[in-house]
Amino acid sequence: MELYFAPLEGITDYIYRRIHRRYFPGVDRYFTPFLSPTQNHIFPPRELRQVLPENNRDVPLVPQLLTKNAADFLWAAKALADMGYDEVNLNAGCPSGTVTAKGKGAGLLADLDGLRRLLDGIFSAAAPVRVSVKTRLGVKDPAEFGAILAVYNDYPISQLIIHARTKEEMYGGAVHPDAFAKALAESRAPVCYNGDVRSAADITAIERRFPGLRAVMVGRGLVTDPALACRVRGEAPGRESLRRFHEELCEAYCRAFGGPGSAIHRMKAIWALMLPGFAGGEAYAKALGKTRRWSDFLALTGRVLDELPPLPPPTDSPFSEGY
Repeated sequence: MELYFAPLEGITDYIYRRIHRRYFPGVDRYFTPFLSPTQNHIFPPRELRQVLPENNRDVPLVPQLLTKNAADFLWAAKALADMGYDEVNLNAGCPSGTVTAKGKGAGLLADLDGLRRLLDGIFSAAAPVRVSVKTRLGVKDPAEFGAILAVYNDYPISQLIIHARTKEEMYGGAVHPDAFAKALAESRAPVCYNGDVRSAADITAIERRFPGLRAVMVGRGLVTDPALACRVRGEAPGRESLRRFHEELCEAYCRAFGGPGSAIHRMKAIWALMLPGFAGGEAYAKALGKTRRWSDFLALTGRVLDELPPLPPPTDSPFSEGY
């Protein structure tokens, strides 16, 4: 089974991806936070940096596009194909209100005629790359996915990545493994699972519960435990790898942002997800949020890395049958 690193806005940029790949190999594909092609048909510098081949050497990367316009999608797909990419991912899953209000992301699921027009435009023009789709189960109710899947099944989608929640559920509450199982059985495209995967035990349970599943996508779980993919492969990188990974991230963001003043904000966002991976890490959360000086940040995170043991992996999983 393949393992994918989900896109996390403000965290999994090209700097993070490149350094993560160096210290913790095992991820089969990384996905970019979404790019937003517009009628101007130009990537803003900030987005262009995320996909430039020289910034992603040795990183198996899939760019993700957020749009409801087929012409804009096709322009971006051609530009990315010219850079050497062979797949792009259509975002039909982002639940953010600022995105869905424009009919993009999971907002596409509220207008199936519009979704069909978009896919008609993309596939009738023969996009120059494979097109995968990241989707939700529906807007309000997972039962909506039957009609949504009927649309997807009419097109040669290379892979369907399903976050097993609805738009309105955002990222909270329980996922819907039974609804996902039905989608897996009925999808004509290969399927990837996404949603609340936090541990190697979860991935093992998913593999057992859903025979025939092609891949699992992990987001926050891979930031909390950067070595998660290695553990799934039967490897166990030591604490020194995590320490060196953290040091290189700090150095790279200081260079990219022109100093620690801006780098500290990016690193604090990363640590907000890393702290739950340490026993007693929650006791450091408030101090981390108040930290302003780079030296204080390094001292605090250094104590966590030196003194706090990682949380033991769970012995059960919400994906297990009968859990």
